[in-house]
Amino acid sequence: MPVPLIQQIRVGSYILRQKLRGNRRYPLVLMLEPLFRCNLACPGCGKIDYPDHILNRRLSVQDCLDAADECGAPIVSIPGGEPLLHKEIVQIVEGLIAKKKFVYLCTNALLLEKRLDRFEPSPYLTFSVHLDGDRQHHDRAVNQTGVFDRAVSAIKAARAGGFRVTINCTLFDYADPGNVADFLTFACDELDVEGVTIAPGYAYERAPAQEHFMTRNRTKEFFRDLIRRRNGRKWRFNQSSLYLDFLAGNQDYRCTPWGNPTRNIFGWQRPCYLLGEGYARSFKELMEETDWESYGTGNYEKCADCMVHCGYEPTAVMDTVSSPWKALKVALRGVETEKPMVPDIPLDRQRPAEFVFESLRQDLSEKLETGSEKRSDAA
Repeated sequence: MPVPLIQQIRVGSYILRQKLRGNRRYPLVLMLEPLFRCNLACPGCGKIDYPDHILNRRLSVQDCLDAADECGAPIVSIPGGEPLLHKEIVQIVEGLIAKKKFVYLCTNALLLEKRLDRFEPSPYLTFSVHLDGDRQHHDRAVNQTGVFDRAVSAIKAARAGGFRVTINCTLFDYADPGNVADFLTFACDELDVEGVTIAPGYAYERAPAQEHFMTRNRTKEFFRDLIRRRNGRKWRFNQSSLYLDFLAGNQDYRCTPWGNPTRNIFGWQRPCYLLGEGYARSFKELMEETDWESYGTGNYEKCADCMVHCGYEPTAVMDTVSSPWKALKVALRGVETEKPMVPDIPLDRQRPAEFVFESLRQDLSEKLETGSEKRSDAA
């Protein structure tokens, strides 16, 4: 089973409690970024375009645990940057596990094998290793040779050590469905990972390689082609069947940006992990004062081609809980690849993009550099 039963029960119970309380907006996964620094410089990444005094900042252990309490989501994903560069990452993980949070530590795995003995296997801890396909495809995506082989070695070591391991696979326009199909088989059969989270990349405005991001139409055609190639192969996905159905053009979901709120060194990022257009000082402020209706496909030009899991997986999970028979049907019969796709969200009323990153970055950098806002020192 790709997602352990205890995790499914805990998340399902959490959603039902929110519904019984009448909560319309609530988080499922806390995206906890303890640092922006990374040991790679991927051309499709928009997360590391900061000066050194920002890249050297870290959230403290207490900052991270307080964010988990403030948010209350049952799952905590720790991306970055590269979290294993944080000197207190073990204490952060252990503190979250003590709170019974399901922790997904996202890593490019360059440091994982060397630091594996610092962690203890637990049903609450999963290493989510970034692999964007086979050796040629992944090393191209990260713009460095040898990264695929080191990641594969780390995955095998982690599995041999009894750790939960998933793969986070981001697809770009040059991906080939046949190669990705073979990679999924390799990941599930040879590497024996728990599951694969697969999604198209998001076109960060500051990413160097803008030409490689998929459009929504390209994404839907790609996933239909990919799923047709399954042919009985035992692929395991670390995502809901309805999200895969959405990627193949069979669901007309709207984004749920508050489903995966982001806490980083600047505060609570508005509106989501992918878009940084301001920060709230508290989770309550983020939820209550963000103009959510201004974002999402059909509402905002920057969101036009987005189909990324951090925005749409929460929608699919909530739909699964509300309509379990629909989800079961897709899980049993498979994702539809031949019938007409559902109509896409019209874009004629979307507001134009506001390119605010540069001014926002400068303002936040000055505040941190002058110490006008209290932030955690480098670990």
